[in-house]
Amino acid sequence: MQTDRDITSPICSQAGCLPRDLTCDVVIVGCGVAGLYTALSLPQGTKTIMLSKGAIDECDSMLAQGGICVLPEAEDYDAYTEDTMRAGHYENRRESVDILLRSSRSAINDLLALGVDLERAADGSLAFTREGAHSRPRICYHADVTGQAITSKLLERVRELPWVTIVEHMACIDLLEDAAAAEAGGAADAAAAAANDVASPASGVAPRCTGVVAVPVTEGASTRKASELAGRAPEDSVNIHARAVVLATGGIGGLYERSTNYPQLTGDACDIAAAHGAVLEHMDYVQIHPTSLYEGPQATGRAFLISESCRGEGAVLLNRAGERFCDELQPRDVVTAAIQRQMELDDMPYVRLSFERVPDDVIRGHFANIYEHCLAAGYDLCHEPIPVVPAQHYFMGGIHVDRDSATTVPGLYAVGETSCTGVHGKNRLASNSLLEALVFARRAAFRIAKGESLPVECVGEPPLDGRHRATGSYRSGLDVLTRDEGASPAGTAAKAGARPGANGTCGPRSDARTAAAEYDAAALLVTAGNTREEVR
Repeated sequence: MQTDRDITSPICSQAGCLPRDLTCDVVIVGCGVAGLYTALSLPQGTKTIMLSKGAIDECDSMLAQGGICVLPEAEDYDAYTEDTMRAGHYENRRESVDILLRSSRSAINDLLALGVDLERAADGSLAFTREGAHSRPRICYHADVTGQAITSKLLERVRELPWVTIVEHMACIDLLEDAAAAEAGGAADAAAAAANDVASPASGVAPRCTGVVAVPVTEGASTRKASELAGRAPEDSVNIHARAVVLATGGIGGLYERSTNYPQLTGDACDIAAAHGAVLEHMDYVQIHPTSLYEGPQATGRAFLISESCRGEGAVLLNRAGERFCDELQPRDVVTAAIQRQMELDDMPYVRLSFERVPDDVIRGHFANIYEHCLAAGYDLCHEPIPVVPAQHYFMGGIHVDRDSATTVPGLYAVGETSCTGVHGKNRLASNSLLEALVFARRAAFRIAKGESLPVECVGEPPLDGRHRATGSYRSGLDVLTRDEGASPAGTAAKAGARPGANGTCGPRSDARTAAAEYDAAALLVTAGNTREEVR
């Protein structure tokens, strides 16, 4: 491990390029949409280090198929809010939902400005598709690889920023903290505590997060939890000191036998943050996606997702007798429960999804990735139904954050699936995840720029459209920002010179158990998966 030089390359593919002890402005742990968009949203010149536990492209954001929601017009505000709240069993945080919807158009516009290619209608306007529990089409998409289209473009733009360094195969195993810094934190930290409106787990001022401890991850070790990796020789560890730390490590799918997630998503951020006093929220709110491809009882590895947008375009679920047995466009937990009941009635490890009502050109065009994968597995969507089975897909719980993604620990932020903004409630509405990642990552960046004494210029506010307010039952009356304009990642990039049947169970893996010495949060994660009936 080097000790005598600074980072000079925007991309360090080897963890050995880091000195043993270094300082930057912001550390971002995770390289998915939420982490990348945070980096793009920070002020120009913010010295940033991003850590990826695995390869850069091995993030769940790359796997998102269906699309990303947007509030297409003011008249849809109440319906979109109701769809989100209904899917979440009305346990959503109303303020967060309001922020999500009213920030959506600026987020989509910024993606377009950054060069993300989204499908267009014949008249040149954005094309929209529909998924389960949506009362109308409001989902932007790029074929059936929307996540890849967005994530790869954001990564391309981040690579153009000379002040951002990405380190692959480097895992965060702990946080650095400074009690004295917390006591001297001043008004910014007081405002953060008030905004969180959550009691601190300890009395007095919580120690301030001042960086991370990270270790290189050898090949094949990325699926191990941070608590296991922490046992490495101390000479391999790196202390990265920063004014702010952003946790963006994704969800917890690696704890489950059958999941659509990458196996390295093992809930590390929740473990680590909880050990330093961060409040965790809704740790038992786990979403099971209704349809992943059933590839036999011996299949291992990540389950292949069959996007909900397939059902939005006309695909239907069939039982053993070839009959429909449910409304395919109900919320995910409702459809999953119906599938599991039907599997029990049929005594089958799967049900079938038929594309008979979907035109062949839509199958080969809109769903090209799914079509090719199924073809390789021996199924032609244009001529036969495919076997599908539920799989763990998303984590609605996580590290409690306020409206600006600040945790209850000063200097520590969480974004994306790692965080719990309250947007999703008990069950996420389809295609709200990428939007949440963008909206609250940008708010985290603005909060950091304003409150963490960065040695760079801070301009504007997070865009929040004041035109899209509730008109009926969801008239909010919330104390929210109403600015229509603000700084954007696209603007930052431009300044930088960028272009003008069931396999096993849905429960945790047999090895996903915690020892007494591990963090309490790890026990919470595993207990939730072992003892409760997951949100279906």
